[in-house]
Amino acid sequence: MTLTQLSYIVAVDKYRHFATAAEKSYVTQPTLSMQIHKLEDELGVTIFDRTKTPVIPTPIGEKIIEQAQIILKESKQLTDIANFKEDELRGVFKVGILPTIAPYLVPLFLRSFLENHPGIELVFEELMTDELLDQLADDKLDAGIIATPTDQSFIYTEDLFVEPFVGYLSQNHPLIAKKKLTVEDLDRSNIWLLSEGHCFRDQAVKLCKEVDKKNRAAIEFKSGNLETLKKLVEQNFGMTLMPWTAVREFDGQCASAVIKEFENPVPSRKVRLVYGRKHLKPTIIAAFKKSICNSIPDVLKTTDKRLLIE
Repeated sequence: MTLTQLSYIVAVDKYRHFATAAEKSYVTQPTLSMQIHKLEDELGVTIFDRTKTPVIPTPIGEKIIEQAQIILKESKQLTDIANFKEDELRGVFKVGILPTIAPYLVPLFLRSFLENHPGIELVFEELMTDELLDQLADDKLDAGIIATPTDQSFIYTEDLFVEPFVGYLSQNHPLIAKKKLTVEDLDRSNIWLLSEGHCFRDQAVKLCKEVDKKNRAAIEFKSGNLETLKKLVEQNFGMTLMPWTAVREFDGQCASAVIKEFENPVPSRKVRLVYGRKHLKPTIIAAFKKSICNSIPDVLKTTDKRLLIE
């Protein structure tokens, strides 16, 4: 019995398809199937019912897979123990982060974190929320930074900050005459949105639905990148919503666009630190959170007069 064999049965259980599990495990299907057969022969049981489509574990297979997941999680802590010293933090720390957070948050704390903890190698990967949580569940990530609540039992969550939304308007937009925007103003303009899968899009849609109770907000164009939406607005096309960190360096105007804050209560999102194993690299997680919280502007450290959009 090997850890590799255990990882293969966990992969098949996740994807319910031998070919997909092999692809995700970076091996050929014959190799994966052969190793699983060897494990079944060694244990004297059938782990998967191959007559079903999609493939499903047998009753005894479910118990074996559950134990395999525990063994794989525990085995990864050996490396953490080897890398731990009382007076030094070191090792690789893999962080998944949303594309709508990464380019604006990471530059705020990265330098100070690396200067204070030179023994840590930070590895960031931009991921959508669902994929980030999946990789956290598979222990492919040590932590993640997301902007929506999660109720998965294996996830531990710590709040980082609450970030306001702002309006990003073209210079000829009718709303630029206003000192501040209100949620009700969203029924007067087409709004550029991110494509499906982005939680920031979902939050923007929820905000628009608040308006839709009385008036229908027009929503058009879907992009996978906030910077694309900004460029469209700067070419005198409509408006979009932005997280505050995306425009924090500008005072009211950016290139050919105008930035408008919202009146209280300001629609906002909560940014969270999530991690999957409570005792995995706890000292690094604590140092990572501290570095972020010490580096963010004061405006992000308050929740007063905020309308939280989850």
